[in-house]
Amino acid sequence: MKTLTLAQKNEELGRILTEMGTCLVAFSGGVDSAFLLARAKQELGNRVLAVTAASETFPDREFRAAVLLAQELDVLFMSIEIKEFENENFVSNPTNRCYFCKFGLYDSLTKLAQEKGYPFILDGTNASDMNDYRPGMKATKEKGVRSPLKEAGLTKDEIRQLSQDMNLKTWNKPSFACLSSRIPYGTRITAEKINQLDLGEDYLIGLGFYDVRVRHHDKIARIEVGEDEFEKALFYREQINKKFKELGFTYTALDLQGYRTGSMNEVLKVKTNG
Repeated sequence: MKTLTLAQKNEELGRILTEMGTCLVAFSGGVDSAFLLARAKQELGNRVLAVTAASETFPDREFRAAVLLAQELDVLFMSIEIKEFENENFVSNPTNRCYFCKFGLYDSLTKLAQEKGYPFILDGTNASDMNDYRPGMKATKEKGVRSPLKEAGLTKDEIRQLSQDMNLKTWNKPSFACLSSRIPYGTRITAEKINQLDLGEDYLIGLGFYDVRVRHHDKIARIEVGEDEFEKALFYREQINKKFKELGFTYTALDLQGYRTGSMNEVLKVKTNG
């Protein structure tokens, strides 16, 4: 198969979008969906609708940022509300939790798309996502959601580069996943835990940390930051420890392996290899 240049991949993305004619974009405000929405706006103008889901596991700061970005891109925008805590399959937190979350989201978007007359629903899945454990992709396939970035062969790094070329402020935005991904599989997801995680990460972001995750292990908060920020974490250790005790954690730990996406999936690899 011929290897395409970045420009050719971007051109292919434009062709895919143009052929659709009109579409609904599942818009989280992250790097991928922001780039997809911006390109859809370029190709389709006001024939694209951005929809952001407000849910219990999506921080208010992320929701507000998505709304603001949609306004800056001058696209048609709507928000919907998702009640994840009403889904027992989700709160019981099985290893395929993401499937139930995505299925519920896409089910709501399908109804909205049909009501508003949008024949295609798009998400920001890209070519790099194929290298990680993502059970939500099953729901994407079952609900007929299209992933143009993946179809065009665009990787995460390429999307960041193209986003920078378009002067999108999200080009260097840290990756983000819903707060439930910070809780070990098999451990029940509760509003209290989500609130602890939200406030904890918000505090660390306020201190200036870039890539950051707080993992919830009952009374232990396991903090992941980039290796280049270890020194900063140690400098603020007393303030961080005090804050996390206020949030209800008895112990606060710094993960010496550093920040990495999907660290909660490492236990799955151990079980597979064991």
